[in-house]
Amino acid sequence: MTTSTQPATPIERTGRPARPWSGPLYAGIGMALVGSQVAVSGVLADAPLFAVQAIRYTLAALVLLLVLRCTGRSVPVPRGREWAWLAGVALTGLVLFNVGVVRGVAHAEPAVIGVAVAAVPILLALVGPLLGHTRPTPVVVVAAVVVTLGAVLVTGGGRTDAAGLGYALLTLLCEAGFTLLAVPVLRRLGPHGVSLHAVWIAAVALWVLSLATEGAGAVLTLRPEHLPATLHLALGVTVVAFLLWYTAVGRIGPGRAGLFTGVVPVASAVGGVLLGGPVPGPVVWSGVAVVVVGVVLGMRTVSGSESEPPQRPGPNT
Repeated sequence: MTTSTQPATPIERTGRPARPWSGPLYAGIGMALVGSQVAVSGVLADAPLFAVQAIRYTLAALVLLLVLRCTGRSVPVPRGREWAWLAGVALTGLVLFNVGVVRGVAHAEPAVIGVAVAAVPILLALVGPLLGHTRPTPVVVVAAVVVTLGAVLVTGGGRTDAAGLGYALLTLLCEAGFTLLAVPVLRRLGPHGVSLHAVWIAAVALWVLSLATEGAGAVLTLRPEHLPATLHLALGVTVVAFLLWYTAVGRIGPGRAGLFTGVVPVASAVGGVLLGGPVPGPVVWSGVAVVVVGVVLGMRTVSGSESEPPQRPGPNT
């Protein structure tokens, strides 16, 4: 049990109690937006990866800065070790994750990488509460296993080699790092602050990677049809999804929020159909049903032992 004497009900920065349904709703929408990347992956297949990602995060940082200014918020300035946590979020969840996916598909079928990412709910359910000095909630851990099994059914399997398994493990750890490494700084910096600093740090790293591996002229190879896809990644998949996700993590805790990462393959499957792809078979739809069961099971628990402590306004917010 937690030794904190703070109330279990999350408090928004405005001082108003957070609505109990807002955390799950934000997590679900945020992960659905992440899953919508399938809509642009084909368009960007022949574009320089690191250049596109660098542009994506640069645009996202500018938009987040504009949002802070327009809403009257000051830019929260990290202190001391907070820089290390934010660098960890950026370099694992945003930079190395992309490297792992790109290098991994050269050694393994994409479904193998997808299966690795599908295991994220279990890792968040086990490790997330420990960062808040609480114990994992058994029901949430069981729900995470159910969500993972459902996501695996949706994603399917594939062939791989030893290197492919290594890259799959890397993507799993990096995807989990995106959430777990943000937990220690989320309370003071808030979703806006964590998102802003993570994306600009990632943008700098990706510009360096692009220049080193793709050359200075990589940006010039982008075609007009690449622009809408890059804008979707920057605005929908980064700005909106990041803000929704980190808000949800702050309200319902990383363990329960992690259940909604199972929405990603579901949204990808549905998006594929909407884009004219073949209708998935019964195994995929059964996987979708299992994911739903797992999420419902995890969110039915009423114990506040895993929730993050209330978010208090910091001096820079």
